[in-house]
This record gives sequence, structure tokens and C-alpha cells, in this order.
Amino acid sequence: MTDTSDDVPTFDSPTDATAGHVAVLPAEVLDLLQPRPGQVMLDCTLGRAGHASLIAPRLEPGGRYIGLDVDPVNLEYARQVLKSSPVRVDLVKSNFAHAREALDALEIGRVDLVLADLGFASNQMADPARGFSFNLDGPLDMRLDPELTQTAADLVNNLSERELADLIYQYGEERLSRKIARKVVEERDRSPILTTQALAQVVRRAYPPLPGKKSGRFGRSRIDPATRTFMALRIAVNEELGALERLLGALPELVRPGGRVAIISFHSLEDRLVKHAFADLDRTGRARKLTRKPQTAGDAERDTNPRSRSAKLRGIEWAGDI
Repeated sequence: MTDTSDDVPTFDSPTDATAGHVAVLPAEVLDLLQPRPGQVMLDCTLGRAGHASLIAPRLEPGGRYIGLDVDPVNLEYARQVLKSSPVRVDLVKSNFAHAREALDALEIGRVDLVLADLGFASNQMADPARGFSFNLDGPLDMRLDPELTQTAADLVNNLSERELADLIYQYGEERLSRKIARKVVEERDRSPILTTQALAQVVRRAYPPLPGKKSGRFGRSRIDPATRTFMALRIAVNEELGALERLLGALPELVRPGGRVAIISFHSLEDRLVKHAFADLDRTGRARKLTRKPQTAGDAERDTNPRSRSAKLRGIEWAGDI
């Protein structure tokens, strides 16, 4: 197995470093991709190797599994999970926006299978130091790739009120974005907002409580008021939508004729990009849609893995260049 990531931590076993990530829609992904012996697979979001553990054995004999991820901790975890894989495995620290460059470095042309699971690994959300969750107090970071220079705290404390409001509205689809931005600016004028819970409290104060309800209930939303703001900041810090657009645009350079692509999204902005890109490819005859509507988790998976509730899987089969 080849690992081209640098300076990654070492674990004694794959159970270290807050282990635990269950692959979403595993049966649906296998059914859609239909991995076969000898094929070359590009996993754009390797994570904790949940899908890789299911797919790699099906490529034997003669297959190859290429896994990309920007998180060095998860790359090392996946390396240990896959070290006894029956096929060649190449792990690369790279954003999937640069998938073509990653394949070029491995001297690989086009691949047979592409998978992108756009969700987060459970260990990332559960680590307070990463700053993704408003339920755990930690630094307001939100970087998937620790080499990125801009954190969520940088955005919260440096953007103008209008820029912050536009960001929260565009990426979080938050109707109270302007009120939230105003509250943030008022608070940061007194003291910088540097932790997850400090920001969450500011956002919650922008929501009016329901009449006659106890404190802790805000507006008419069933979700925590901080949810959309945190999502917007995470998307902005990691340039998630831009990376997805670049991956979708690069598919003609990545997939062989007859190859299959599966993408799992977790919110409407991602799913909209995938839906429209796949529809355009189908309409122009460059690919055939394998999913008329997105596949979603069944009741059993939703019960055992709550993360799967918002997952939507879409797929195409590549027809070739027109």
C-alpha cells in the first residue's frame, strides 16, 4: 500500500483517536457502483475507510483503490484499516477538487468507479478541538484540513456585518442571517468570539423565544438555532461547494466509458449541485442517470445511524465523450 500523506500521527490500533464511523447507505452504494474484480476505484472522501472496507475486497484480483482525504488523522486511521487489503491501496492527502492532479501523480488515467461521501466522519464532529459542534465547547476552528490558514473564528471576527450576513444566508439558508450578523458584530466589539459555545449563545439570542415556552426553545424551528450558522461557516472555511463544483466539472477527465459515479450529499446546497450536474450529463448523452430520485436510508439504518437521515445518494454511468 502506498501512502503519500506526510507527518501523520501514529496509532497503536485502528480503535484509537476516537474511533467510530459508520458508512452511510452501504448496501445502496454497493448496488449502485457494482464493483468488480480488476477495477480501479477513486474514493474522493476516504474518511475512516467505512466504504473502502466494503468495496476494496470486491476489486480482487487485480483491482486498485485510491483514497483521497484532507484530514491526516483519518488518513492514518484508514491506512491501518486497509493495510491487509487484498488489492493495492494508494492513500493521498488531497482535496477532491484536485482529484485529477492526484491521479496524475500516481500515473493513473481514468478510473472505473468514483465515490464521494460529502458528510463528516463521526470522530471529527466528536472532537471539541476541531470546532465543528456547538454542543461541545472548543476553539472556533472548523478546518477539515489543518493546513488551511483561515478558521471560522477568522470569519466571525473579521468579516463585515453585511459579508457575514450574506455568508450565513447563502450557505446556511438562514432567514435570520442579518439579525444574527448584527448580534455577532455587537458581541465581538466587546470581545472576540473564539469558541463554539460563545458563538452558539450569540446566535441563539437572535432567535425570539416561543410565547409561553420555557427558556431553551427558540422560534418555531425544531433544530438548534445555531445549526444553520455553523453549517454556513463550515462550508465557507473549507470551500466545500467550490470543491464539489470542481469535482463535478472534472468527471469527464476522471471516468472511463462505462464507469460509475456515486455521490452522497447531506444538505440541499450540495444535492442541488449534484442533481443539476447529473441531469445535464444525462441530457447531453455523456452519462446515464442511475437514480431517478435520490436514494435515502431505510427505517432500520435511520434508527441505528441517525447521521444517515439526511443522506441522499445519486449516481450516473459514464457514456463517454460526445
